[in-house]
Amino acid sequence: MASLQQTRRRIASVKNTQKITKAMKLVSASKLRRAQDRILKARPYALKMGALLSNLGARVSRDVHPLLVRQPIRKVEFVVIAADRGLCGSFNASIFRRATDALRAHQAQGREVSLTLVGRKARDYFRRRGLPTRHTMVNVFDKLSFDHAADLARNEMDAYLAGAFDEAWLVYAEFKSAMTSVIRLQRLMPIEAETTAAEGGTGADYLYEPSDEELLADLVPRSIEIQVWRALLESSASEQGARMMAMDSASRNAKDMITKLTTVYNKTRQAAITKELMDIVGGAEALK
Repeated sequence: MASLQQTRRRIASVKNTQKITKAMKLVSASKLRRAQDRILKARPYALKMGALLSNLGARVSRDVHPLLVRQPIRKVEFVVIAADRGLCGSFNASIFRRATDALRAHQAQGREVSLTLVGRKARDYFRRRGLPTRHTMVNVFDKLSFDHAADLARNEMDAYLAGAFDEAWLVYAEFKSAMTSVIRLQRLMPIEAETTAAEGGTGADYLYEPSDEELLADLVPRSIEIQVWRALLESSASEQGARMMAMDSASRNAKDMITKLTTVYNKTRQAAITKELMDIVGGAEALK
């Protein structure tokens, strides 16, 4: 059985850890509120922009813009968006698992795969596994801005147009609530056409001014930037929600451990006092 001094030290250590986890929970809750506000404002625009480009892609010749052209899939790129830090439960592990499953599925079909990794945890995880990495971005979530999304989107578009890959996918956590996020696998390039609009004719028709080529030359790159921006915001909010819940769970576990250790300490102290009393009584009896 641990001594009283060892138990006291352990209780003090757990209390210090609890202070840290409580502070991290409060910080994550504050960051989550800001991240949630940003994604709730950006999501409708991103969804509408994606629907617009999807509808346009079904109604114009796909040769109008190179990012609309479908070609045989031989090389595939995955843009994996994870966190720069840990202590957020299974957030990173869930993203890595989904990305790895997708990678293996394409490799099983004989396709080459490459990775663009966002976040230090993603970089470190896939570097240890020796998977081909084309580009990395780290330390972006502390001061996340649209410039980060624009830089990442331009890098992907330039590589796609240069023939580095034939298809690009985003792997990220879509924010639902502080307790829930869903890992999404979303095609980034080429832009997918809306088949229901093309086949059934139920979608809106458009008049182009000045021309569909000039309009799509501006809209297509902007749409890809917006989709990347949305994925970064979704991932940021999901990360803070996951960290807040993980720190809340850690704080509650620390409280339970402190209660158990305090009980052990009191029992050990009581036993020591009882033993001392018995020694005193035994010594008194011996003197008689």
